[in-house]
Amino acid sequence: MPQFRTLATVRHHGMALTDYEFTVPLDYAQPLGESLSIFARAVTNSEKSDASRPWLVYLQGGPGFPGPRPLANTGWLKRALDDYHVLLLDSRGNGRSSVVLAQTLARRGDARAQADYLMHFRADSIVRDAEWIRRQLVGEKEPWSVLGQSYGGFCAVHYLSAFPDGLREIFITGGLPPLSGSADEYYRHTYPEVQRKTRNFFARYPGDRALCTRIMEHLHRHEVAMPTGGRLTVRRFQQVGFVLGFDDGMENLHYLLESAFCAGVDGDELSQPFLRALENSQSFETNPIFAVLHEMCYTQGAAARWSAQRVRGEFPDMDWSPGRPPSFTGEMIYPWMFEDYPGLRPLRDVAELLAREERWPALYDPAQLARNVVPCVAAIYAEDMYVPRALSEQTAAAIAGLKAWLTNEYEHNGLRSSTAVFERLLALRREQV
Repeated sequence: MPQFRTLATVRHHGMALTDYEFTVPLDYAQPLGESLSIFARAVTNSEKSDASRPWLVYLQGGPGFPGPRPLANTGWLKRALDDYHVLLLDSRGNGRSSVVLAQTLARRGDARAQADYLMHFRADSIVRDAEWIRRQLVGEKEPWSVLGQSYGGFCAVHYLSAFPDGLREIFITGGLPPLSGSADEYYRHTYPEVQRKTRNFFARYPGDRALCTRIMEHLHRHEVAMPTGGRLTVRRFQQVGFVLGFDDGMENLHYLLESAFCAGVDGDELSQPFLRALENSQSFETNPIFAVLHEMCYTQGAAARWSAQRVRGEFPDMDWSPGRPPSFTGEMIYPWMFEDYPGLRPLRDVAELLAREERWPALYDPAQLARNVVPCVAAIYAEDMYVPRALSEQTAAAIAGLKAWLTNEYEHNGLRSSTAVFERLLALRREQV
């Protein structure tokens, strides 16, 4: 059986982009069983296309999102292409890689069959795919470099644990995971950070406090239908706070809110442009892996049991009722989402099974990390809303030889928002700073 094929090559903006399709096992414990298709796009500098250049594979954040689609030779990619051939991976279940949607999962049978299938879509399987691809594309004995952004950093640390011989070097941005513990500990760090980001937002845009209160009171009193179905509830509106951990998050939220109301037949009502923009900003239905497997990023040998929902009870200020100040939530998944989001309703039983599942293998090997010899550099964002600084610093100290750059100049998406982040990591790797 052929293990990969070349699909097409195009050239634009000084880049050559070649698409590949790889065939990998669904379950590496059963290599002759069911297979998956994994898509990856190689990007090379059209002026520096010699085959001897090292490879850098980019592991996307999420989980549940495909690799970047380059529109131009800009940002971190442009800098990387000066020194590397870059491989942009659509991790299994995402983009063009045997995509997971409510539609595709329905073909697998009942909720139990779907849940069993989804247990093969965590970081451990993603890394096995990457290692399979490395051997096919680069060569059995040729290591490559990894750049892991956010959840891609979680995958990179698993890579260090499981297949260090396949690695030339590791770059991590906003993605050093806790090596032990549970999702509960993660949320006990992130809920306060969301509250701090919320305070900062209203300090920058004080008029939005009253506007958010008005929106929430309107939703409390009225049934508001969303453009593509379902309704907008107070708790769903609170999830717009998800964006506050990005460099442009405050501005994007402010500009979303400013079109909230319009004058209708019976008085002020929430406008269609606002509802459509809000709906488009929430990708849980189009990227369901994020919804059903997010808490399992942190789960090892135990059940998540809807960690975000349970731990939220320790932070009563996150809740809202009439007369209370407005509040937001962040990167949290709740069981009620599988009712409020119509596209997630078919996965309600699947999500419940996964939340109660205890058979999650360990993701990290502390002993291997303690004797690590692969060069590693990592950016830790001091005010990261998604990957807590305190937990990241503990992991940085546990990986032998890792060089960490702690900065409050950038938010979680610093790699995308500024070329200086990757430039700094390269300098750190090369001992130029």
